[in-house]
Parts: sequence; structure tokens; C-alpha cells
Amino acid sequence: MRVIICPGIHSVDLTNQFLAGLGQRLPQVLVFPAAQLPPYSPLHLLKFIQAANSKTEPSQPPPPLLFIAFSAGVVGAIGAARLWQRSGGRVKAVLAIDGWGVPLYGDFPIHRISHDSFTHWTSARLGAGQDSFYADPAVGHLDLWRSPQTADGWWVRQSGNSFSGNSFRRDRTATTAAEFIGMLFSRYSCSHEDQAYESN
Repeated sequence: MRVIICPGIHSVDLTNQFLAGLGQRLPQVLVFPAAQLPPYSPLHLLKFIQAANSKTEPSQPPPPLLFIAFSAGVVGAIGAARLWQRSGGRVKAVLAIDGWGVPLYGDFPIHRISHDSFTHWTSARLGAGQDSFYADPAVGHLDLWRSPQTADGWWVRQSGNSFSGNSFRRDRTATTAAEFIGMLFSRYSCSHEDQAYESN
């Protein structure tokens, strides 16, 4: 599995701090150069991924992708993920961090991660996705990306009616944004599909 990091419009230092804040080593990480290219452009992101895959062994199928995107980068990531899958590639999941107002739909798992409950539940109307996280107490938009390890909040488990006012309170667990992302990374890196890829 290859992890695609899709930053927003901000300092490169924040992305470096985000990766350090996850507290684990992510193998095969590709960081989209959002300082040079528009992070909200699916086509620019897709070309970036295709260029990286052109350097791999031609006899090997491209690895499945896990997108971790923030803010404006969520727009580029969800579009590129759909295009990648339509062209025959595999998408493990899209982790959308503070993609407020971005419709999130696709034939792959999608997880919302938000800096506060208002952003989280209003965004859910545009695609709730699977298990999700929101910070509580709220943190700053950029602080969520800079320091996910300090963003306390709630892991909301997917359920049949998980976005009704009463249900989500019963289906949530206290955690941090970094722990939630780490849990998802472990979930998708341990799947049978990825193990089959690694054995090829």
C-alpha cells in the first residue's frame, strides 16, 4: 500500500509536523507538492501519482493507494481517487481531514476527520462515509493538521443511523486524531488484498 499525503494551502512545515505527530512510520509515503501545484486539482494529483508509479517495476501492478488529505487537498484527493479507480487502480480509502463543504462519494471507504463537531455533522450531509472523528473540545483548523496527536475527540463508529442526534452519542469512543488515523492505517494495511500484493 502506498500512502498519498494531500496537503492544503499552508506552510510545508505543517505537513512535516503532521507526519511527525502521527507517531508512526508510514511506508511508501508520497507527499503532493502543494506549494508548487494546486492541491484542489484532481488532475494535477493524478499526474503526480502516475509519475511516481512509472518508476516502479513494470511487471508489478501499482500498489493500492490510501489518501490522507487536508482542507483544499480533500478536493484533489477525492477526485483523483475516483479517477485512479476508474482507470483500474485500487483505492484503499480516503481520509478527509477538515474537508468542510466537499461532497465525499466513491466506491471505496471514506472517513471524515474534523476540527469540531459543527464542521463534522454539517459536512456529513455531503457524504457521511464510514467511521469518523471530530475534535472535542474544538481545535483550530490548522492545529488539527499540525498536531493531530493533541486533538482529543471522538471516534464515531458507522451504524445504520449514526448521524442522528441521539445515535451518534452511543456509538463513539474517546481518542485523538492521531490515534484514529493510526487505527485506520492499521486496518487498511492489514487487509487480505494488501497482503496478496506484498507477496507478489
